[in-house]
Amino acid sequence: MRTLAIASVRHRLGGFAGSLLAVLLTVGLLTVSGLLMFSALTAGPGPDRFAAATAMVAKDRSVTLRTVTRKGDKTKVKSKTKPLTGAAVLPAGLARRLAGTDGVARTVADTAFPVDLAVAGRPVSGPHRSAVVGHGWSSAALTPYRLRSGTAPTRGGVVLDASFGAHPGDRVTVSTKTGTHGLRVTGIAAPAGADALANQGAVFVADDAVAAVSGLTGPTAVAVLAAPGVSAGTLAHRLDGRVPDGLSVFTGGERIAADLPGATTSYVGAVSVFGIMLGVTGFTAVFVLVGAISLVARRRLRELALLRTVGATPAQLRRLLGVETALVGLVAGIPGAVGGALAADAVAQRFRDVGVVPAQFPVRVNVGVLLAAVAAGVAISVVSGALAARRATTIAPTEALRETVTAPAGGVAFRIVAAVLTAAGGIGVLVFVPLRSNMGIGMSFVSAALLMCSIAAAGPLLARVFGTALGAVLGRGGATGRLAAATTRTQPRRVAAVALPLALMVAITVTLLGTSTLTGQVAEHQQAQRSAGADWQLAPRAGSGVPLPVAQRLARLPGATGVAATLPSTIMIDDHGKPEHHSAQGRYATGAPALDLDVTAGRLGTGMAVGADLAAGQGWQVGDRVTVWLPDASTASLRIDAVYQRVAGFGEVVLPAALVAAHDPRGLVGALYLRGDDRLAETVRHQYPQLTVIEAQRTVATRGIETQQAAFDALTAILLGFIAISVANAFAMAAIARRREFADLRLAGATARQVHAMAVRETLIAVCLGLALGWAVTTVVVGAYGLAQDGHWHPVVAPAGYAAVIGGTGLLGLVAGIVPTRLLVRRRALPAT
Repeated sequence: MRTLAIASVRHRLGGFAGSLLAVLLTVGLLTVSGLLMFSALTAGPGPDRFAAATAMVAKDRSVTLRTVTRKGDKTKVKSKTKPLTGAAVLPAGLARRLAGTDGVARTVADTAFPVDLAVAGRPVSGPHRSAVVGHGWSSAALTPYRLRSGTAPTRGGVVLDASFGAHPGDRVTVSTKTGTHGLRVTGIAAPAGADALANQGAVFVADDAVAAVSGLTGPTAVAVLAAPGVSAGTLAHRLDGRVPDGLSVFTGGERIAADLPGATTSYVGAVSVFGIMLGVTGFTAVFVLVGAISLVARRRLRELALLRTVGATPAQLRRLLGVETALVGLVAGIPGAVGGALAADAVAQRFRDVGVVPAQFPVRVNVGVLLAAVAAGVAISVVSGALAARRATTIAPTEALRETVTAPAGGVAFRIVAAVLTAAGGIGVLVFVPLRSNMGIGMSFVSAALLMCSIAAAGPLLARVFGTALGAVLGRGGATGRLAAATTRTQPRRVAAVALPLALMVAITVTLLGTSTLTGQVAEHQQAQRSAGADWQLAPRAGSGVPLPVAQRLARLPGATGVAATLPSTIMIDDHGKPEHHSAQGRYATGAPALDLDVTAGRLGTGMAVGADLAAGQGWQVGDRVTVWLPDASTASLRIDAVYQRVAGFGEVVLPAALVAAHDPRGLVGALYLRGDDRLAETVRHQYPQLTVIEAQRTVATRGIETQQAAFDALTAILLGFIAISVANAFAMAAIARRREFADLRLAGATARQVHAMAVRETLIAVCLGLALGWAVTTVVVGAYGLAQDGHWHPVVAPAGYAAVIGGTGLLGLVAGIVPTRLLVRRRALPAT
């Protein structure tokens, strides 16, 4: 059987063209997703700014919680760690204290703080759109940075990274939480042997000006340089006994952990995006491949039945199919993996362009990922082929021959059970999983995937029922219409095989775009509701925000009756033994209310307010005290003063503005809301040119919502291309499989026009069935997601986009179904086949 299988593949390679293309595309897509995920997981934090230091002393930039579970005599300890977004301030005299340690040649107090930099009035960022970070000039020696021109900074002066393109004598502005500082460039510096650090741009001020510019009371890390002959390990051991509790000593590759988190390259977002991509593309690829291989296997049922009649055993046939599909998988899988590896960087570039992943995100080719993708393609092909031909290899030869011209009757009970179980799972996800949480969109896709599995399991049954109904309508008008309806009714498996890819295309595309678009719409709607009480919104013209004192001064302007300001941040809470990040806003308000959060319990005060979903999930109530970790690792125990509803696009927690300004590394006001007359707006425009005055009714999209939408747009574009090719492939394989049937019709007297007209009617029925099934899935999933977001059922989120998806999918199906049939029917040799 192995020899027969090899000969079959070698001499009839054209007959396996459909499955070869399906495997090639599937392995290629799995390779791209797998390589991007692997690259995100293994990517490092970037170049080490402390390369010249022997050791670094700092507080850990993460929170670790340990849960101890005792079962009988066994004790199980689980640890969960999450990174912080800021850095703790160390005691001002720590560097001097550590300088007295045996083996220490020198210590340097390093202060790192984020800044907004404008050169000649133009906002600039670091290399690859990275962060701009300020330091004292003494920290330049830790990389080391060398002056390329000019002199070291003095008060009122600054040394800039060479990547900014400035020159000595230029005027620049540096904005921090302490305000906007106009400085003169005294020098240009760059790391020794390099033009710049790839993950940050450096701004150096005079050491005696660091506190005034940064607002910090001490360094964020202390660098220790060893004396000659003292190893890093020895130095670390000696320092361990002298550093205060809660601080750590970092050496070697761990030194970069002492840098400001925002100054190192983070791939947490990339892991999330590519994790979703791997799940979505993995399901789509497997779904499409299973259908394609099953379609090819069913084409060979007559051949398998004939082999049974000449004495082949079921085991021999299974071995024949297994070797054939494995060979096909290898022949197509290897170039598919190579093509995926070549395409991975182009796909990553799309995500870089929209800002979803860092611009310097590297794609690493890993042999293990390539082999895993090929192995997955081969395994799926073998299993799919075996399942599709299972009945033909087990029933009697005469029964197998009969079922090659009639619809197989077996497997109905199994299909019904599988369809019911997967449908129940999909509905259960929508009912019991909190879709308003951060994992809401992901869980919506899981539900759509389960419902598509249910439709695939019940595909022939649905095709028989609904295909008959569609055939009764679309099959009217002559003998060709009646024949098309009859063929649809008697060959439901074939109809389902070409309708399911269309249903998948609609279900996946509309679910991804619908849920992400709806998230943005809900955020915009709630933002409009939050700012409804204000007359004006103010947004920074450039950079990330303005200092909190600006908001306090606005409240004293003539005509100002109310002011509210928000400072974006991130906190961490103990979520049942796991540290979890939650978006937060510092809130400053005075005068008449200008920001309405829709408080449903308590009232906003000097404590903490939480969103309704977070409060319900944690079991919090007004009056409870909650301990939170702030970005700089400090903790705060706050009383819950209020519970509010309008969370979308805002934040799950509200904190006092002064607390966020003091403990967030950036600590800037991101949005301001004013109540007053037109004269107030003109005053603001005149006195605060760094602010843009916006009418309160206009909504301003948040960076997170825009980035999320861009990520799903990019993912959808990738999937659309894959599924579109798969749809065309499925229709082509189905048409080729009917070559003998078309020849028989021609021999019976049917004209080419009549055969083609029949095929057009059948294609129309299959396309309508696929669109209807896909529409059913999206109506349930997107509608339920919308119900969770704002209490309204949203079967259609964006009518124009929805119509484009339905229309484009329908047109693709019609073209893919009609063109191959026309080419086959026109062949002069067809009647003689």
